[in-house]
Amino acid sequence: MSTTGATADPLAALGSLPGVAESVESVRKAVDRVYGHRIMRRRSNEITSEAALRGARGSAALSGADWALEEVRRRTDFGVDAEARVMGAALRLTAEAGQLLSIWRQSPLRVLARLHLVAAASAEGQVGRPRLAGEPVDEPLVELPLPDAEEVSGRLEGLADLIIAGTSAPALVTAAVVHGELLALRPFASHNGLVARAAERIVLIGSGLDPKAVCPAEVGHAELGRASYLAALDGYVSGTPEGMAGWIAHCGRAVELGVRESTAVCEALQRGAA
Repeated sequence: MSTTGATADPLAALGSLPGVAESVESVRKAVDRVYGHRIMRRRSNEITSEAALRGARGSAALSGADWALEEVRRRTDFGVDAEARVMGAALRLTAEAGQLLSIWRQSPLRVLARLHLVAAASAEGQVGRPRLAGEPVDEPLVELPLPDAEEVSGRLEGLADLIIAGTSAPALVTAAVVHGELLALRPFASHNGLVARAAERIVLIGSGLDPKAVCPAEVGHAELGRASYLAALDGYVSGTPEGMAGWIAHCGRAVELGVRESTAVCEALQRGAA
């Protein structure tokens, strides 16, 4: 996303794109409904914990580890093979995201570096910092052209400046742009998809749209499917109004599906079945 132009708040300007206001309103109503559920008043901590687990499972599925939910619950060793490591990284990121909310608005680049460090679970030289010129990227599920290190640095700084300056844009718009920009840039040597979805989660929670973290967009992204996810990302990368609006709408649908998932958990708890 270009951060230059006539408007002082380019994120807010995206809210005027055709269909975006409708997506924002639809998401807000869906979130309000789950927060109004009677179970949320008494057992919100359980809903939050379950949403975190399901969100991690959804994010891992998009990065190639599509496990059944009960398998995620059952497993304790997440280092034995490539899929297990992806799942472990997703679980660590979901747990870490809630600890970084207060830092995000002041130092988003610091948060992104921390997310990558947590995902990689390693102290190797390429971990916890944006890639340098000539360094490869292990992100096989996103096959878009890879921006060079100089472009990555400039666009990350621009994105951070927007976050620090603040915006009047709806939370959905900001979260979608953060998510899309990180996927487009793939700034780290690995785990960019997982980091991008964790950053989206941080924005949705920290903005106040989903303060209890019970609307896991990652669930929705996984349910909509990898092909739909990548097609919407193509729209974001195109930079056209239609493409940008389509990506924001896709992220909105993902949040609504996350709401539906947590609503089902609320209903199960109400029936005494979970």
